[in-house]
Amino acid sequence: MTTVRVPAKINLCLGVGPLREDGFHPLATVYQAVDVYDEVKASAVVDDSLTITVHFDGDRAREAAAVPEDDDNLAIRAARLLRERTGTTEGAAIAIRKVIPVAGGMAGGSADAAAALVACNELWGTGLTRVELEVIAAELGSDVPFLIHGGIAMGGGRGELISPVLARGSYHWVFAIAAQGLSTKSVYAEFDRLTAEREVREPEVPGDLLAALRAGDAAALGEALSNDLTEAALSLRPELAATLDVGLECDALGAILSGSGPTSMFLARDDAHALDIAFALTSSRVCADVAQATGPVQGARLI
Repeated sequence: MTTVRVPAKINLCLGVGPLREDGFHPLATVYQAVDVYDEVKASAVVDDSLTITVHFDGDRAREAAAVPEDDDNLAIRAARLLRERTGTTEGAAIAIRKVIPVAGGMAGGSADAAAALVACNELWGTGLTRVELEVIAAELGSDVPFLIHGGIAMGGGRGELISPVLARGSYHWVFAIAAQGLSTKSVYAEFDRLTAEREVREPEVPGDLLAALRAGDAAALGEALSNDLTEAALSLRPELAATLDVGLECDALGAILSGSGPTSMFLARDDAHALDIAFALTSSRVCADVAQATGPVQGARLI
């Protein structure tokens, strides 16, 4: 049996370009991995079957219902693709312990796919390097290669083209987790609707954000955070604006939605400030749950 721990991702910036002919949008983003982890175990079986079970901490029935335990699960698709690319005929029983919010804009499904690639690569002895696994990961989804990579990295293409970012420091985050998830597909569709009569330019990573990371300047980073999907997500879920306001009233260094939402993320000065923001969010009852985390951390790793 092999066990892999994999982090959640956040987007420090998310620039979205015009819809391409292949149905995807060009993205310009900077990812950061944070210490909110799922755990994926892969065990040997006597045949070539691929099975999956998913376990949730606490009372998370709504989220459990949203995670498939069949061939539609991205972790199963990852294991199958690894098998196709390496020619192995081995099977595996995959078990996932979910902590990353489902449909929360923190790439929980992509994280599990990345972890399944790393776990099955070890279990089956297929011997692929991390770079080779990232190539396979790019076929599964935009966020999967980064979640093998971890740390802080720039994403291009549709997010799957990963390049390193010079960065210093550790950052303190607070996440406001909504009671109901938000479909990435729905948010992008709303983005297309809202921008149908506007010029949508090719996205670029803001220079001030990269400068803040190079300097390890949390205050400057907070001012540089950006997300082109915010308008679309708030159009679908206008109540999220109140959640963002609570963090700003607590003098968060920055407040944006994580990815396509609905999780709101707040950058704090330090642990004490993060605790103050978390307490205010909990007291205001504008979200279902609150979590604190730091980043950057490593990507999917064997434990």
